[in-house]
Amino acid sequence: MIQLLYVIALLLCFTPLLPGLLGLLLPAISWLPPLGYHSPDLTAFGLVSAWPGLSTSICLTLFTGIGSSWLALLFSFFILRRYWDTSRWQWLENTLSPMLALPHVAFAIGFAFLFSPSGWIYRLLEWVGINTQQGLSIIQDPYGIGLLLALAIKETPFLLLMSIPVLQQLQTSRLNAVSASLGYDHKQSWLRVVLPLLLPKLRLPLFAVAAYGLSVVDVALIIGPSRPTTLAVLVWQWFNEPDLQQLPRAAVGALLLLTITLVVLGGFRAIEWLLLSHHRRWLLKGALPRKGSQPAWFHQLIPLYTPFILLPILVVPILTVWSFAQRWRFPELFPSRFSTRFWQQELEPLLQLSTNSILLALISSAIALILAIGCLEYRQKHHRGLPNWLIAIPLVVPQLSLLFGVQVATYLIPGQHYWLWVVWSHLFFVFPYLYLTLDGAWRSYDVRLDQCSRSLGMTGWQTWWQIKRPQVQPAILMGLAVGISVSLAQYLSTQMLGAGRISTVTTEAVALASGQDRRVTAIYGLLQGVLPFIFFSMAFVTNRLTTHYQHHRHTTQQQRSTHQDDTVCNKPHCK
Repeated sequence: MIQLLYVIALLLCFTPLLPGLLGLLLPAISWLPPLGYHSPDLTAFGLVSAWPGLSTSICLTLFTGIGSSWLALLFSFFILRRYWDTSRWQWLENTLSPMLALPHVAFAIGFAFLFSPSGWIYRLLEWVGINTQQGLSIIQDPYGIGLLLALAIKETPFLLLMSIPVLQQLQTSRLNAVSASLGYDHKQSWLRVVLPLLLPKLRLPLFAVAAYGLSVVDVALIIGPSRPTTLAVLVWQWFNEPDLQQLPRAAVGALLLLTITLVVLGGFRAIEWLLLSHHRRWLLKGALPRKGSQPAWFHQLIPLYTPFILLPILVVPILTVWSFAQRWRFPELFPSRFSTRFWQQELEPLLQLSTNSILLALISSAIALILAIGCLEYRQKHHRGLPNWLIAIPLVVPQLSLLFGVQVATYLIPGQHYWLWVVWSHLFFVFPYLYLTLDGAWRSYDVRLDQCSRSLGMTGWQTWWQIKRPQVQPAILMGLAVGISVSLAQYLSTQMLGAGRISTVTTEAVALASGQDRRVTAIYGLLQGVLPFIFFSMAFVTNRLTTHYQHHRHTTQQQRSTHQDDTVCNKPHCK
């Protein structure tokens, strides 16, 4: 059974790579028989190279993608250096899950409502007496600064969360103690001792952040530059051309996006090698003279993590207020009139879209969970599992490039199986996140418990259900919540493989954010942000209740055992 699940996981989760690559390369060279292209041709490459503003779109893509990745890494490093192993870190760590539960689309809509020229930040500035009529806006600005900042702020909690197990393994308190004995202060110790050990372990998360920043479409449509757009949005526009004869041009654009992403990731790896392996002088200079540090009250007054907590916290209230606002003139700080008319108006489509979203998320996440458990059990039994590079491919390859090829491949299969294709595409992106979430629990599990239980006569299924499941259940529930949130946030896979026939809350939220009524946009953005939070809350509450029940049961059993031992030994009970 385990071998069968392992094989099914390989077939369902990684076979799209081959048709995805072929479906991208063949249309790029104009070989697409269903459209009448029967011989290879490089005309599409000429059309793309001659496209007006292509170089600007590429520069915007590099600026926003690389800039947001390095900025998120810099923010994460400063926060970890300041708060790791302090009394505030536990509180900060508890805030990471709610921030990660907020999808990118909901965050982007809230970010736009906060920082647009008529947004709440500008209203607040007007309220305190600052004239904002000549103020610059970072929403859809031509330089992509707003997109860069939004991506950096949204990805920083992800890098912080990925850093936690690495730092726990490195035992930074001991490293800092040894560094201090050699004359390094706290900042130098983190820069020259901790960072060189931390950065290689964060390579895959950083690659995933960079790949997303370079190829993001939904967030760029909401707050990114529009004239010209980033390359990913430009390719998405080419893909949506009604004239199918232009499909080779879109394929070349998707191939160009894939090439740029791979080159950037290779550049990141080269920079890491240069800094940590080749040019190591900066690591070996020894301790520098200590400089005056900022007073403690400065960090208490302005905590480093304020933007990363404050902005996601403000998103939900601002979307809620907008969804009930009937009249909100600028520069009034709050609406002058509220109404539930827009909620009543959108209630029926909201129910249908929510049903589609939840159904897709539950099906894809449940399948991914079963396959991930099967793969992890296969690795534990045979000491041979999925290669890390294979799991990393869906995380670092641009979705647009990969899904383009997969969709072209589906054209060759007769029938309109849109639900099947959408579930398959969601499974392809949900599986890696769910697998990585469960990986730590399976690695830390003591297999000797299985051997003891089997020696006592328990079957393999009884051993797994009664012995192993209670220990890995918290990771399973949290992994299921992660998988559901990843599926709920899927935009490109739903649009491309569903051919526009399957609508979800995410697809409608992105469509409405392009210029519809803000009240309606706020409703969809709020719902898109609340749905993942509900599933994360359910997982958290279930884990807490289960832990409390198991602790109570264990205590009761101990008391009964003690009472029985005392009765057998005829010992009186002392009160």
